[in-house]
Amino acid sequence: MPTKTDPALVASELRVVLGRLVRRLRAEHRFPLSHGMALGRLDREGVQSVSDLAHAEGVRPQSMAQTVNDLEADGLVERRPDPDDRRRALVELTERGRLALAAERQRREGWLAEAITTLSPEEQALLDRTVGLLRRLAAS
Repeated sequence: MPTKTDPALVASELRVVLGRLVRRLRAEHRFPLSHGMALGRLDREGVQSVSDLAHAEGVRPQSMAQTVNDLEADGLVERRPDPDDRRRALVELTERGRLALAAERQRREGWLAEAITTLSPEEQALLDRTVGLLRRLAAS
């Protein structure tokens, strides 16, 4: 007879393990996490205002404005007036930003993909199925 899983214990262990994994992935970053998050969101969702980016990332608009200023100074994003509301500026990735983001993703995902190859085929299949479960947890 299978033993009953304690959700509180699983939650505690999952939090610790995911924290370690996130810290390890952050170690692979070449630029600050806030910059990578903003670039990634612009890449996935397209042109947005600073306030939309701030809301989506759960940060203050002033913090996101500083992040966008930094990214703009590095040539990774550019601002243009919103055609529907000239008081707002829209932020979009530049080609340089797309290339920097792609290199960043390749670096992080390259490490993770390499680590996954150390698992057995059965473990890799289990991990693949687990990703869907983690996605559902994140969305709940």
